[in-house]
Order: sequence, then C-alpha cells, then structure tokens
Amino acid sequence: MKAVLDTCVIYPTVMREMLLGAARLGHFTPVWSARILEEWARAARKLGPEGEAQARAEIALTQAHWPGAEHPPAPGIEQRLWLPDSADTHVLATAVATSADVIVTVNAKDFPRNILSEEGLDRRDPDGLLHGFWLAESEGMTDIATRVLAEANRLSGDQWTLRALMKKARLPRLGKALTI
Repeated sequence: MKAVLDTCVIYPTVMREMLLGAARLGHFTPVWSARILEEWARAARKLGPEGEAQARAEIALTQAHWPGAEHPPAPGIEQRLWLPDSADTHVLATAVATSADVIVTVNAKDFPRNILSEEGLDRRDPDGLLHGFWLAESEGMTDIATRVLAEANRLSGDQWTLRALMKKARLPRLGKALTI
C-alpha cells in the first residue's frame, strides 16, 4: 500500500515516528511532496526560530532515511482537482500523481471520501491505520512504540506511560491496544 502522509501526521514527532516505524516494518510505502515537508517546517516556526531549525534538521534526516518518498505532483494536475480547502489540493495531487492508495490525515473534513474515491483513493486516520497494523503485527508495532516512548522520556525528562504518550499524540486506540 502506498500512502501519502499529510503534514498534520508527520509534524507531530510521536505520530511521525509511529507511522514511519510501521513503514519500516513493510506495512506501507510512505509518500510526500516537498511542499508537505515545507509545511512541516513552517508549522514548527510557531515554536520559535529553534522550532523551525529543529524541524528542518528532522526533515533532512527523514529525507535521508526515505530517499524515494518525495514526489512532486504531476504538472497541471492541481488545476483539475477540488477539495473544500484549496490549500490541501497539493496533497491530493501528490496522491494522484504517485498512484497512492490512501491519504493519511487527521483532517477528515478537508478530504471528503466521495471526492477521494473519484480518484481511486481512500482516507485513513493515523490512529485507525496504526491500530490495524498492530492487529496484524503486534510485536513489531509494540517494539516501535517502546523505542518512541524511550526517546520521548529521554528528550522530555518526564516518565510518560505508553498509553498516556499515545493519547497525547492523538493515537488513543493504538495506546489502549499497546497496554492490553
């Protein structure tokens, strides 16, 4: 399965690390565009100058780890597409250009299923998608979550529980499954 990752699912660190961990396990092939990555950097700017600098470093690492994931939309394709928020049309254009199967986003209202289905696409929320991967391969997904938790605890200096961290990351179903 080829999945375009919207900015809103790759900007939050925990969500991104869980998704890319699942991709490393072979559950899907991630796809994004340069514009999606640029939106990530601009969103991090809200945290201050150091936020954007950190995001750009993380983007460079992500690009290095996933050299085949970045694709431009096909020329002229955006003009024929429509979404309720025109600022998201580039995400749909990237999905169409790469023959993706799904767009992973938390912005359901901006990616109506009926419009996506006209292009042969589905929309998945990251929590449901990752929970499905956990059902298929609980050991591998649990290993990823354990590493993400350890890194979150190291960086924050706090002692998160797995369930609390996943809930904060907007992955409550996955968090519940991981702690069963």
